[in-house]
Amino acid sequence: MYKELLWIFTQLPDDYIVLDTETTGLDPKTGDRMVEIGCIEMVNLVPTGASYHAYFNPERDMPAGAEAVHGLSAAFLSDKPLFRHLAQELLDFIGDSPLVAHNAGFDFGFLNAELALCNFEPVCMTRMVDTVALARKRHPGAKLSLDALCSRYGIDRSHRVKHGALLDAELLAQVYVELKGGRQIGLELTAEAIAAETVQSVERPAVRSAPTGPRRAPRPHAPSAAELARHREFMAGIENSLWG
Repeated sequence: MYKELLWIFTQLPDDYIVLDTETTGLDPKTGDRMVEIGCIEMVNLVPTGASYHAYFNPERDMPAGAEAVHGLSAAFLSDKPLFRHLAQELLDFIGDSPLVAHNAGFDFGFLNAELALCNFEPVCMTRMVDTVALARKRHPGAKLSLDALCSRYGIDRSHRVKHGALLDAELLAQVYVELKGGRQIGLELTAEAIAAETVQSVERPAVRSAPTGPRRAPRPHAPSAAELARHREFMAGIENSLWG
């Protein structure tokens, strides 16, 4: 089981786009729309500094429940561009990179629904890397929300008062690195390395040979009488000391 998990996590991409969206609701099939998207470019598990962020006018009302989650009101979004006006710009940014998202099926569902409204081809689902599924394999039975994973890995989310696509993508970028094994890039164990280490441990002698070469006499570490006298004099000169 350990080797199977190890193989899965070593096959995950090191170059990718982290993506997050905010929406008017839960289902694009019932008329919900995407209102924000945030993307972070990562190369060798490190942010390149390139990002994409946009708000969209959903051309509909904003349910109170959704606004409570992300804080984006219909009034705020009323002067923002329509998705179709920025669709090609977004597609140019993500290119053909793997796309990492938390509960990725949700984000892909909304992204492809918006693309369909513009008569664009959908983003292929094979590009999807779902951090919820990865976290479920690595931490079975644990809480899998972005907040819970940030807490598990010690990632600061104190500035996350409400959901925000770019902010959540930045947090998820750090979570993905931890899910993949942390920032010790190039030091990940492989199944072959584990097997080699096992063989070496069997072949390694149980008893080490005695050291050779000249032995040094132990150095004295006890304070001299003069040093003790100077210490007593120093301590006596401290006023209002706790030791009286």
